[in-house]
Amino acid sequence: MPMSTATSRSGSISVETTEQGLPIAVTVERAELRRDPKELAGEILRLCKQAANRAGLARRAELEAAGLHGDVLALTGLPKPEDVARQELVEEQEYEVEPESWLRSI
Repeated sequence: MPMSTATSRSGSISVETTEQGLPIAVTVERAELRRDPKELAGEILRLCKQAANRAGLARRAELEAAGLHGDVLALTGLPKPEDVARQELVEEQEYEVEPESWLRSI
């Protein structure tokens, strides 16, 4: 089963999911825990969706490599590369926040 990882722009939140979006691993730096809980949860969910889309792309590539015809692939509902790229661009513009401080704890 393909899995994929998505990371926040700052690198302080990382999520690994299955292609269905089920989180396998979530890593959150301590500084992120000071954020509003709703915002943090929203960011984690957004990253889960992003990772799931990427895992879906990996599954699609596996099926294409195995010779599955394009019409059958369309029926699977797996994302196409251009759809995932477009969605990630929209999400980056809408949801990415600038860090509250450029300084990071070491």
